[in-house]
Amino acid sequence: MITPAASYRRILLTGGTGFVGATLAPALAAAYPEAERLLLRRPADSAARSGWANAEAEITDAAALDALVARFRPDLVLHLAAQASVGAGFGAAEATWRVNFGGTFELAVACARHAPDSTFLFVSSSEVYGWSFRDGPAPEDAALRPMNAYARAKAAAEAMLPDVLAPQTKLIIARPFNHTGPGQDQRFVLPSLAAQIAAIEAGRKPPKLDVGNLAAERDFLDVRDVCAAYLALLAAAPGLQRGEAFNIASGLSYSIGDLVDMFRSLAKVPFETVVDAARMRPLDIPRAIGQPTRLHAATGWRPTVAIPQIMGSLLDHWRKSASAERA
Repeated sequence: MITPAASYRRILLTGGTGFVGATLAPALAAAYPEAERLLLRRPADSAARSGWANAEAEITDAAALDALVARFRPDLVLHLAAQASVGAGFGAAEATWRVNFGGTFELAVACARHAPDSTFLFVSSSEVYGWSFRDGPAPEDAALRPMNAYARAKAAAEAMLPDVLAPQTKLIIARPFNHTGPGQDQRFVLPSLAAQIAAIEAGRKPPKLDVGNLAAERDFLDVRDVCAAYLALLAAAPGLQRGEAFNIASGLSYSIGDLVDMFRSLAKVPFETVVDAARMRPLDIPRAIGQPTRLHAATGWRPTVAIPQIMGSLLDHWRKSASAERA
């Protein structure tokens, strides 16, 4: 576990009931056991995290956020709440902008008023680089050239935060690349593939794996490594420049086709692949890799979970799910 260099007394976490939050919330509780910890969740969300108090508000509700931040006065804000699927953004651009930009704006306004001396970690996305990936692996100073509503909303939020947050707020921007693990839903490529294979093995699906663009190459991480990077940035916060952006990436890439072949080697039954047009993005880039140079220099972080381990844990998770459905 990382030994914090920074001390936080009141921690506010948004988006903590989601996939990443299942790993990050307990990690934060372990790293800062003496802190008060408040989890912001939507009114319809009944999920809870052990060791966290709950507060209910929509991330876009300006009045509710203002009252919450005024009451709690966090000295650390981790903002994960977002419409997290790039694919969903193609059919719901307005909602994506409303949550990913508008919600970030309202939270920043509340923090500027009531928690100006806080540290604010904003989880952006590698998607903000967009067309710049055509120039090769992206360093943190690569031009932001987003290609879709999800990425444009994230890039706009990055540009807005230094202006709206108080000047003394320590702003940290994280740009995680593709990350996965047990518990991620099937809107994302690797859980979708693993769930299909588990269903094929269980006899609930014909031996045909529906796939999208097999040639696309991506930089994949395990969610535990991504959360370790967030903790490392928080520990290093006192020495970071305000508004610095950090790639959370391995610097390596795998094609979806290669990962399908890896799944095939782990599967208990044979299957064929079928390209599904619905799984193809309207705009796509052939190769997206990040250079995590700045993160390495600031924290010493390195990913620890290898791709074969990631793939095996995903398949095991969906096999257990398939078995539970049969029971």
